[in-house]
Amino acid sequence: MTFTQAAEAHLDDVYGYLAWFTGDRDAADDLAGETFERALRLWHRFAPDRGSVRTWLCQVARTVALDHFRSERRRTRREQLAAQHDRVEERFVEGLSPDLENALRALSAGEREVVALRVLLDLDAGTAASVLGISATNCTTRLNRALKKLEEALHVAA
Repeated sequence: MTFTQAAEAHLDDVYGYLAWFTGDRDAADDLAGETFERALRLWHRFAPDRGSVRTWLCQVARTVALDHFRSERRRTRREQLAAQHDRVEERFVEGLSPDLENALRALSAGEREVVALRVLLDLDAGTAASVLGISATNCTTRLNRALKKLEEALHVAA
C-alpha cells in the first residue's frame, strides 16, 4: 500500500478521531492535515507487521493532537484565556441530541478520546490501547468510566 492509498482510505477515520478527541471540528481539520504531513515524513517507519495503517495513523494523530494541546496550553497562559470565552460552540457530529452534545462536552479530552476510538471508530480494546499507549485493560476501564459519566449526565438531563 502506498502512502496516498493509506491517506485516502483513512482520512475520514483520522478526522473523526481528532474531532471527538479535541471537541473542535476546525481544530480537527487543521490537525488532520498536520497528521498526514507528519505521517508522510514518517511513512518509511511504518511497519505493517506491527499493526494496521489505520492504527498507525491514529497514533500519529494522537501525537499531533497532544502536541497541539501542549502548545495551546502555553498560548492560553500567555493570553489569559481572553479569546476562549468568545468562541462559538460547535457540534461534534450532526444529528446528536443537545443532551448528548452537552454530556460529551462534559467529558475530559481523554474520555472523549477513548469513546472516539472504541465507539466511533469501533476499534477493539487492544488496538485502541495501542493508539493510547496503555494496556487493553486500562483502555476498557477508561471506556467504562466515560460511558458511565455519559449515562449519568443523560439520566440527569432526562
